[in-house]
Amino acid sequence: MRKVMPKPFFFEGGEKAVLLLHGFTGNTADVRMLGRYLNDRGYTCHAPQYKGHGVPPEELVHTGPEDWWKDVMEGYEFLKEKGYEQIAVGGLSLGGVFSLKLGYTVPVKGIVTMCAPMYIKSEEVMYQGILEYARKYKKFEEKNPEQIEQEMKEFEKTPMNTLKSLQELIADVRKNVDMIYSPAFVVQARHDHMINTDSANIIHDEVESDVKKIKWYEESGHVITLDKEKDQVHQDVYEFLESLDW
Repeated sequence: MRKVMPKPFFFEGGEKAVLLLHGFTGNTADVRMLGRYLNDRGYTCHAPQYKGHGVPPEELVHTGPEDWWKDVMEGYEFLKEKGYEQIAVGGLSLGGVFSLKLGYTVPVKGIVTMCAPMYIKSEEVMYQGILEYARKYKKFEEKNPEQIEQEMKEFEKTPMNTLKSLQELIADVRKNVDMIYSPAFVVQARHDHMINTDSANIIHDEVESDVKKIKWYEESGHVITLDKEKDQVHQDVYEFLESLDW
């Protein structure tokens, strides 16, 4: 049986549109259940998939934040071209960083950030994340353990310039968070070991919006959209979107 990799999705609904953005080394599956949940309640949802994601890891390391930002902007323009004038944005991890960047770049109705970093713990943590992705992908391809180990040894020799540019992107967005005036909802998992969780407070405190809220989820880890409290996250995001002045 051929395994199917996640792809961009577009769930048509009513006039209110939500752009959903996945994380670094993730794919649209990260936000698909949230997209379905919102679509069932009348929202149109679109999630682009970044270049180099959902493909062999050897391709990921030859892409970077500029490529992914282009994909985000194309996702926004896709909704505009489809006739959606009112667009909110929500993103997990790196997708949350891009959601904030959209907030001071183009008009958005509201912003949801989920476990979004404002600084990286260390390049080492991110590097381990890439290696984990590489290993998982090779298992997904059903390669045998010996082949996986051999390919991983080769892969570890690859220069990871992506990590440097990713840190620069996050630093740049953090500098501009106080340029955001759209309503914001900051979602943060308490057991998030990928990022420094104080990032959530930074976003909440520095966004200039009059309407902003932060919520901590006590049982969840970094990929909060797929974790124990995902149903609560879906409901809270929906309630936030419903509270906006569309």
